[in-house]
Amino acid sequence: MTTDPTAPRPRTARWLLRLHRPALYGFAALVIALAALQLALAGPLADAAAEGWRQVNACDFATKCSYDQAAILRYKDYYNYATYAVDALPFLVAAWAGAALTGRELETGTARLAWTQGTSPARWLTARLALPAVVVTACTCPLFWLHHRAWSAGQGRLDSAEDWNALATFHANGPTAAALALAGLAAGVLAGLLLRRTLPALVLGAAATGGVWALVQQLMPHLWPTVTRVTTLQQGGVGSGIIVEQGLVARSGGGHLPLPHCDTTATCDAALAKASGYYTVYHPASHYWPLQLTTSALVLTLTGLLVLASYLALRHLTGPLRPTTQPLGAEGALVTA
Repeated sequence: MTTDPTAPRPRTARWLLRLHRPALYGFAALVIALAALQLALAGPLADAAAEGWRQVNACDFATKCSYDQAAILRYKDYYNYATYAVDALPFLVAAWAGAALTGRELETGTARLAWTQGTSPARWLTARLALPAVVVTACTCPLFWLHHRAWSAGQGRLDSAEDWNALATFHANGPTAAALALAGLAAGVLAGLLLRRTLPALVLGAAATGGVWALVQQLMPHLWPTVTRVTTLQQGGVGSGIIVEQGLVARSGGGHLPLPHCDTTATCDAALAKASGYYTVYHPASHYWPLQLTTSALVLTLTGLLVLASYLALRHLTGPLRPTTQPLGAEGALVTA
């Protein structure tokens, strides 16, 4: 077969959008629903819960007291739903990318058919990385901004509001949510290229995303310089922030001692008798944005490595394959010389 240089190049982006239109509609519906929920959390739901907490704090529990418990619980439940949904997006993207975006097309032979009809394997893969990446970024960035807005609406007003360093809240509250979603996309694409089967690629893509998430969580506290604070025994240790290390300050010499295992009161008293206070190595609230940005940079670096691995896997899969096809005839048959 010979290549016709005058043959029109297929419109890969348009075909990709049409092929995955149901997934696009479903993702758009999910994003719209989450956005609406988070707008409600930042407005009427937060206001109702704040009024409920005002009633609680004004109560004299020596007598019968009424307060809007339903509003308080409703806000907490809906906040958790929104937070977990935003955090789950990278896994959903990874599962879709592994199963439908690459795994199914390689399993059914659709990808190889495209490679023989004027679309090179590299161009095929680039379209499956670039176009979904634009959609994922455009959807997750407003979601984490709205989540941060909903979280901020409860600070100082709701006694049950989550701290900034709560694991689920931290990742849903900033650009790490978008970065992790892109990592999920790259992990799913790579899983599909490696396994070339729908269901196994779905599982591997989601599992790889979980691995990226766990690795990032372990490295995150070490991406920005920490603060060390020493407190007295009466003050106790620092309770708010991302704790990296905590222990006792020795009474003699000022060295560091591990926190005691208080099996009994006597054990605790004996350990505390050797200490003059507590030391805490941690990240305070002022480190929120530095940690968000450095963590996002780390995730995007890992995403770049996954993308590179995807191109290497594609090269191993296709070898010297080149598009050598003529335009299709009226009946769909190849026109050859």
